[in-house]
Amino acid sequence: MQEIHAVTGAFGFSGKYITQRLLAEGHKVITLTNSFQRKNSFGDKVRAFPFHFDAPEQLTESLRGVSVLYITYWVRFNHCLFKHEDAVQNTLALFKAAKAAGVQRVVYVSITNPSEDSPLEYFSGKARLERALIESGLSYAILRPAVIFGKEDILVNNIAWALRHLPAFPVFGDGRYRLRPIYVDDLAALAVQQGKERENRIIDAVGPETFTYRELAETLGRIVGSQRPVVAVPPALGHAVGWAVGKVFGDVMITREEIKGLMDNLLDVDSPAAGPTKLTDWAAANAATLGLRYTSELARRTDRATAYQSN
Repeated sequence: MQEIHAVTGAFGFSGKYITQRLLAEGHKVITLTNSFQRKNSFGDKVRAFPFHFDAPEQLTESLRGVSVLYITYWVRFNHCLFKHEDAVQNTLALFKAAKAAGVQRVVYVSITNPSEDSPLEYFSGKARLERALIESGLSYAILRPAVIFGKEDILVNNIAWALRHLPAFPVFGDGRYRLRPIYVDDLAALAVQQGKERENRIIDAVGPETFTYRELAETLGRIVGSQRPVVAVPPALGHAVGWAVGKVFGDVMITREEIKGLMDNLLDVDSPAAGPTKLTDWAAANAATLGLRYTSELARRTDRATAYQSN
C-alpha cells in the first residue's frame, strides 16, 4: 500500500526539496500550507490542505492516514503579521493533531543550539517545541540545521547581493563567530531517510565546511567576482545598514536577535557533517546568478501566489 507523507510548506524552500525526494521514491505526498495559489512544479501530484490551526478537528482529519509528517514550518522574526509565539502554538497544534491522527513518525526541523533559557525567541521557541515533541510519545527525528543554502535561500543570496552592490561589506564586531551551512537537498535527503526510521534521534544537520562570518563574506566575494572590503563595525551600525537595505526593499534584512545569535556562535556545532555538499562548490557552480537579485522574506510572506525565485 502506498504510504502517505505530509510536508509543511511543500511549495516553499526546504519543504519543496523534501517533497521532490518523497515523490521520486514513489510516495503519495500531501502538504499543509498557507499558499494554495502559489505556483509550483508539482501540479496535481501534491494535494494541498490549509493548516487549520484554529480548527484542531480539521487539522487532525487532514493528517488522517499519514505515515510521516515533516515539519519545516516556522517564522524568522517577530512581525505584525506573524510572531514566534504564534509559530510555537501552531506547531504544538501540529504535534497534537499528528498524535490524534495516528501519524507514525514526525521529522521536525529545529535549529542548532536551542535552549529554553535563551533570551532569543527563535532558539527558546525551538527548544520548547523539541521538548514537547519528545514528551508527546510520537516517534521523532529532530534535525538541527544552522544555515540552509540553495537556489531559493535568503541569507547566502543576500550576502552575495550585498557584496555585489555595496561599497563595503560590514561584519558585526570581529566577524570570527562561526557557522556551518548545509545544502537544502542534503537536508531533504536526511529528512527523508529519517522518515524511514522509528528510533528517536536528534541530529545536528550541518554541512562539511565551517566558516567564520568574515570568511564567508570573503569567500563569496571571491566566488562571485566582487571582492569588497570586509569591514568590522559595531553591531548597532551593522544592523542600521541592514535596516536601511530592508527599507529600500520593504523587507527585514537582518534583526538584532539574528545578529546576537550569530555573534554568540549559536550557528556552529562541533558535530560530523550530515551532508556532503560544500557551499564553496555550490556557490562556484551558481556564481553567475548568485546575489544578482535581492530576496525578500516579507515578499514571500505576503505574496502567496508567486513561486519562490531561484537565485
